[in-house]
Amino acid sequence: MPRLQNKTCVVTGAARGIGRAIARRFHDEGATVILTDRDAETGRAAADTLDCRFEPLDVAEEADWARLADIVPTADVVVNNAGITGFEQGFVPHDPEHASLEDWHAVHRVNLDGTFLGCRYAIGAMKAKGAGSIINISSRSGLVGIPGAAAYASSKAAIRNHSKTVALYCAQNGWTIRCNSIHPAAILTPIWEPMLGTGPDRAAKMAALVADTPLKRFGEPDEVAAIAVMLASDEATYVTGAEFSIDGGLLAGSAATPG
Repeated sequence: MPRLQNKTCVVTGAARGIGRAIARRFHDEGATVILTDRDAETGRAAADTLDCRFEPLDVAEEADWARLADIVPTADVVVNNAGITGFEQGFVPHDPEHASLEDWHAVHRVNLDGTFLGCRYAIGAMKAKGAGSIINISSRSGLVGIPGAAAYASSKAAIRNHSKTVALYCAQNGWTIRCNSIHPAAILTPIWEPMLGTGPDRAAKMAALVADTPLKRFGEPDEVAAIAVMLASDEATYVTGAEFSIDGGLLAGSAATPG
């Protein structure tokens, strides 16, 4: 029997990358998937390809979540994946000294406010049944400092903490609504393409970017999706308030090279 049979799953930021991989794996495991994204054109195309339902959703807009609650009032799984780095429109300073307050707020509005609103929606969509799984996509950057991306790191760290708060709140209310966070490091999604390019030095650039990673490679979106499937399934009914790093061993330390 598919692992997510008869479950309704909402995935944000699912037009591409990790979100799309999660939506595809959920669909393959028998779920009814509502794929959401603020990029309606790409989102609809992804939903058509995956045979999923699409709903436009800007996670930073409270009115969009209210609309989703009206049309999808119940859900078994909510994946809060949508997020930005702050560099989508090109380089701007994001270090602690030179970042503007406007740019700081813009990243937090999508990443943190969007996750807060997504968790609030999920609780409302799950508490009648008293069960469900909330999966928040944080980052390795939420576990360590990132001098050149202070807002991104701060927002992802806050997602990690809020996930634990949501987990405890739901348990306190007697619900088996679980909330966990996933912390990917370098996952090969379209966000890396401007840095990698398509030239003959692409392989060298990739190697340089993961030189400090013990497994010496990028992760794949499907490898993140595999963890999401486990957390969404009934195999993980005793897992809440936990965090899962998927980083090729980066946070474990340094891999010793045999002599």
